Amino acid sequence: MQPCKPRAIVSLLLALAVVWTCPTSTFARETAPVTVTLNLEHAGEQLGTNFIGLSFEASLLLPSKGGIHYFRPDNRPLINLFHLLGVKSLRIGGNTSDRDAKQLPGPEDWDSLFTFAKAADIKVIYCLPLYKAEPTVAIHAIQYIMDRYAPWVDSFSIGQEPSAYPINKLDNRPATDRMGKAAEKYNYQDYAREWKKFADAIISAIPQAKLCGPSVHENGEWAREFMADFGHSNNVALITEHFYPGGSSKSVSSPEAGRQEMLAGDWVRKYEKLHAGFVPQATSLGLPYRLEEVNNYYYGGAAEVSDTFASALWGVDFMYWWATHGASGLNFHTGDHVAAGSELVASKYTAFYSITNGFTIRPLGYAIKMFEVGGRGRTIPATMSNPEGVNLSFYAVRDEGENLFVTLINKENGSIARTAKIGIHLNSQQYGAAEVMSLTTHDNELAATQGQKLGGAEIKIDGTWDGRWMPLKFSDQDVVSDGTRYFELPPASAWTIRLKPKQIITLSSK
Repeated sequence: MQPCKPRAIVSLLLALAVVWTCPTSTFARETAPVTVTLNLEHAGEQLGTNFIGLSFEASLLLPSKGGIHYFRPDNRPLINLFHLLGVKSLRIGGNTSDRDAKQLPGPEDWDSLFTFAKAADIKVIYCLPLYKAEPTVAIHAIQYIMDRYAPWVDSFSIGQEPSAYPINKLDNRPATDRMGKAAEKYNYQDYAREWKKFADAIISAIPQAKLCGPSVHENGEWAREFMADFGHSNNVALITEHFYPGGSSKSVSSPEAGRQEMLAGDWVRKYEKLHAGFVPQATSLGLPYRLEEVNNYYYGGAAEVSDTFASALWGVDFMYWWATHGASGLNFHTGDHVAAGSELVASKYTAFYSITNGFTIRPLGYAIKMFEVGGRGRTIPATMSNPEGVNLSFYAVRDEGENLFVTLINKENGSIARTAKIGIHLNSQQYGAAEVMSLTTHDNELAATQGQKLGGAEIKIDGTWDGRWMPLKFSDQDVVSDGTRYFELPPASAWTIRLKPKQIITLSSK
């Protein structure tokens, strides 16, 4: 007897159902359905128009040894890449913006940054130092920036992950082991007192300055206390959190284990816990929230994990999860080098890295582009029943033009990975033929670090891409009486299906 394989049946306009069936045999098993039902009559959350963001170390604002700035208005490949990926938010921070800063940016660096921001059509969240700093430093920076570049400013944060500040004069924690519950001992009350001193001085000098916080890692308690203290005052316009669901890259036991963790349900439960820890309070206060520094594993990411195709599948799922749970956006921490404690290390989780005349796009960059393709508009409410635990994620969005985008992520992988056989029943007069944009890599290899494609094309080093929507191809077999036709979603792949509304033409005569 052959083992059972999953069959997924989907009516993309009404419902998606995944059922487990065996091939025809005398021992056919009872089906165990996994069902997602779409409610097309009611729109859900409006996805943030500036949802897609990136985060960089403040040290990157300083010129290179040759005197060249990374963020500058003539860096055309970078501007092209920002436009291609749909980046609308640029956060400047990281450990090099605060207690581990060896040199803070100055006027020439801000000029270069914000003229780049204007050229790229983005807004900037800028982190100011708090640890052993003086309000006058923050006031000088904000005054200079606001006098010249206010239209390209989102808000200012004060302090980078203050919960991880040292509590002793001599910080005897290892340089690369200063995050996590065991290492973070700084007191919220001490932070709040210092933050208010800075905020009061800033607002007195620059009343129009917008502030955000508390910018801590995976700490809903600090966010709740921050909102209780400052949610109705001090020009707080945005609640910010940092989130690396995998924790320390040093805790990854093996590349295989790290990749599996990235796609497992335990990470989703961490999302749910963080969300429950502070988002309801933000919502009740009418405050937007943003994950202004995120990625998979902190301390620069894990080798053969954070730089693999697994990170692309994770990234698509991660972005959609938070987008459909009310986040105004998130910023993937990226760049050639990032802070790991007090040190800068080569980034393994970066979305792209610099090469001569442009950038090489890592798998995570493809995830960002895939979200940009199908993540604009309002979510379509859905309910899901999954008693057998199929490792499949599903999101639906409808844009202003009534195009329906359905993104499916098959996270099954390895030797026992299963292909999802999905059926589509176009039983609505509203939509026409289906098209697909696929995110794949060679042989569906989760460990691949290159060779990924979106829409059949790679993103080029100059920030251009010629990926295409393709007609959704159906099998000639298994057509059932109601007209449902089937296609297969391979393991370790993600597809966005687009359904365009039909044009209704009315003829009239004189």
